[in-house]
Amino acid sequence: MKKQVPLSRPDITDKEIEYVNKVLRSGILSIGPKVEEFEKMIAEYIGVKHAIAVNSGTSALHLIIKALGIKEGDEVITTPFSFIASSNCILFEKAIPVFVDIDEDTLNINIDKIEEKITDKTKAILTVDAFGQPMDMKKVKEIAQKHNLFFIEDSCESLGSAYNHIKAGSIADAAAFAFYPNKQITTAEGGVIVTNNDETAELCRSMRSQGRAITGLWLYHERLGYNYRLSEIHSALGIAQMERIDEIIEKRSGVADYYNKRLREIPWVNRPIIDPNVTKMSWFVYVIRVEEDIRNHLIDYLKENGVECKPYFTPIHLQPFYKKSHGYKEGDFEITEKAGNQCIAIPFYTNLEKEDIDYVVDVIKSFESRF
Repeated sequence: MKKQVPLSRPDITDKEIEYVNKVLRSGILSIGPKVEEFEKMIAEYIGVKHAIAVNSGTSALHLIIKALGIKEGDEVITTPFSFIASSNCILFEKAIPVFVDIDEDTLNINIDKIEEKITDKTKAILTVDAFGQPMDMKKVKEIAQKHNLFFIEDSCESLGSAYNHIKAGSIADAAAFAFYPNKQITTAEGGVIVTNNDETAELCRSMRSQGRAITGLWLYHERLGYNYRLSEIHSALGIAQMERIDEIIEKRSGVADYYNKRLREIPWVNRPIIDPNVTKMSWFVYVIRVEEDIRNHLIDYLKENGVECKPYFTPIHLQPFYKKSHGYKEGDFEITEKAGNQCIAIPFYTNLEKEDIDYVVDVIKSFESRF
């Protein structure tokens, strides 16, 4: 019998509902104690001095770029295999994203190719933890320090992950996390900046709230700012989720493990490759890879059979806007483009049942009759 299996689904329990309802009854819906409580939980979990909650991961990255003084004409080295926000935030300040191709296995930026792209205009390295997999952050930081550059980590997909026991987001000059409903934890919409730098934290706190002075004086604005605040309602949801973070990550690992077990039965499907130095993998999505000539046909077949799926990611440099504005073309980043033509995100979320995983895998297996 044909089933319907969604691509993702947030894990909301009675605890989240209770915490949100308490805020609704409190009469304080914004700029209140829940934001600070949520920030403290995030900072302690990552092991950093400051956490600044904002309304999205994109906002978090934008404020980091702004707070670090990256401006028009500056170059930021980053990856073309990512959600588009990681590069757009550079363009917001009229700086230039300089792409480096990715590692074929992990799909993260190829660290060994970073230095060859550094010029006298380079101001920062912005890495992205693709699909939740962290990378050798210590090595990236050493390159950044050697060339007097900022190290920014887009950890929006990797809350809880660790490489050689170093938690994602913990050693960069600043890092961003995001809490969209398909992430490990959700605040519905939201994000957070983490940093150990007092000045960066102060600037981000001010800019997220219309450039208000840190003194909190009402309608007193020290700098250009934005309305990037996270509400009390969203923060309450995040607090409940953070109280369950270990349980959530463990359940998601169980889903990934069962997919790995079942997909071994299909030799033409490549499962995710995790770097052996990843000491904790916090799964964001589960992405398989198949040959380019069958990828789109398999996507159509899965959808016809009730299995929601998506190509993940379309390379940033091949997005229409980037091709038009920066002159990128096919062939510029070979490994990124190969991954972009092979990857499929299949249903993955915290409470995905084994019987639904079995159904997804059986549908994939039945596609063999098509080729």
